[in-house]
Amino acid sequence: MRRSVLLCETLRDDPAEADVPNHKLLVRGCFIRQLSSGIYSLLPLGTRVAAKIEQVLREEMDAIGGQELIMPVVQPAEIWQQSGRWYDIGDDLLRLKDRAEHDLVLAMTHEEVITSLIGYNVHSYRQLPVMLYQIQTKFRDEPRPRAGAIRLREFTMKDAYSAHVTQEDLDRYYPDVYQAYFNIFRRCGLDVMSVDSDVGMMGGTMAHEFMSLTPVGEDTLVLCDACGLSANRQIATFRKNIVDGGEPRPLEEVATPDTKTIADLAVLLDIPETSTAKATFFMGDSGLIFAVVRGDMEVNETKLVNATKTTALRPATEGELREYGIVGGYASPIGVSGVQVVVDDLVAESTNLVAGANKEGYHLYNVNYGRDYEADIVADIASAYEGAPCPQCGAPVRLERAIEVGNIFKLGTKYAAALKAQYRDEAGELHPMVMGCYGIGVERLMAAIVEASHDEDGMIWPVSMAPYHVYLVVLNQNDETVMQAAEQLYADLGAAGITVLFDDRNESPGVKFTDADLLGMPLRITVSRRTLKNEAVELKLRTDKDFELVPLAEAVKQAQAQIDALQAAIDARVVEETFVVSDG
Repeated sequence: MRRSVLLCETLRDDPAEADVPNHKLLVRGCFIRQLSSGIYSLLPLGTRVAAKIEQVLREEMDAIGGQELIMPVVQPAEIWQQSGRWYDIGDDLLRLKDRAEHDLVLAMTHEEVITSLIGYNVHSYRQLPVMLYQIQTKFRDEPRPRAGAIRLREFTMKDAYSAHVTQEDLDRYYPDVYQAYFNIFRRCGLDVMSVDSDVGMMGGTMAHEFMSLTPVGEDTLVLCDACGLSANRQIATFRKNIVDGGEPRPLEEVATPDTKTIADLAVLLDIPETSTAKATFFMGDSGLIFAVVRGDMEVNETKLVNATKTTALRPATEGELREYGIVGGYASPIGVSGVQVVVDDLVAESTNLVAGANKEGYHLYNVNYGRDYEADIVADIASAYEGAPCPQCGAPVRLERAIEVGNIFKLGTKYAAALKAQYRDEAGELHPMVMGCYGIGVERLMAAIVEASHDEDGMIWPVSMAPYHVYLVVLNQNDETVMQAAEQLYADLGAAGITVLFDDRNESPGVKFTDADLLGMPLRITVSRRTLKNEAVELKLRTDKDFELVPLAEAVKQAQAQIDALQAAIDARVVEETFVVSDG
């Protein structure tokens, strides 16, 4: 491809709306262009990267028995109503009507359609297991699209689904997908780790997320270096050490003016935060949720959602608290009514905590669960924190930010039972199929690769994902001899199967070299009057600061050797993983 005709006008400055490296660089380098919030076009360079990702996805899915198909993105509401997700999912699911006023959805995922398809086509246990996948557009009406291609509204996803006769058969197959996912990410040049995760709206019995560690990630991982535990903070447990508060003592009201935070309360009363109870308020499906954790901890919203079975959760407003007679900053579960009280299990086991008096400017000493108030639900609703004791070995855990680049789920019979996807066993009896599902976002993976591989000058594409292997720069293009040599090298590289972006523009060397670094092809070759005086060209790896002169006659051979070495390093990273289920 000639740079002079490529649809690519690079930018020297970061776009104003971009706040993370992948967003800045993918826009500046003409890989993506925003149409509206969370909706982007993939430009030619971005499309080439996406095509390489998709090829790896196909190869690895095919290797574990996958069959590719394409399903509709616009779907009738009835199948979502059958599964129950029409009612369970909030505004993230885009609902619409056709001209006949039929309810439709713009699919964010395809469990309903695939389950119906398998149920229609599979009748006997002899036809199972089966694994189907697609690479298809999805739409999720994200309230806060962010970080360029990491969190989009419209995106491309490889979603795969397997159906089995028994849970045991799914259990046997699941590690094959787990291994295939590691293969995919490593072939894309990305290091990932797997963590236990929340099943969320998908449902089922087990889920794993594949995470790329980065400071700009929107997920937080809980990791233990001592025993290898890894889990998403959304579900991570930790050992909760009870602080001995002694035998329950009588309630005692204490004045605490202008003391609405736990930190201020602890200072005023000269007590540790571990001796306090913290109240946090949310609005759920059925009204106000009054969540209580120990003062040194935070409420984990995912755990709270799972405990309360609510489908929508948001922070309550001061006005909503007043409607329930609750005084913000001085709240207590004592005496409140009409709300759902959820208490962390550690609070339920602690004695003589300090909590709000539900009265402006006052708190209560010696609040005890069971004596002074009851809960609708007692559960683990606290978030793991830096240094918390590991649930497996007790060592301090650490927290790391990460981007989720893929996930896999054991769905069980949730969708098959709802949509009547059944098979007949040897005796002719009907049973719901046992299913799994497995997803990877294409644009998100592209963005994660850039986050993991860039410098201050631009992107550094792994050779397996680069839009082109070589960025060929010609200087002194008005010199006929130089242009002839560059044109011949361009042709020779292409004939050898090396993909080339040929910068044949009438631009200064500085502009061309700056663009070469920004676009991040693995290898840069420069042809100029100076190099040809030595019958040579400059060859430079994107990761190196210095170039080397190689004979023009050896340029193709040397380029191929460099590309082969880079690819061999990628291939060497594809190793067998041990499938481990953490207790965290």
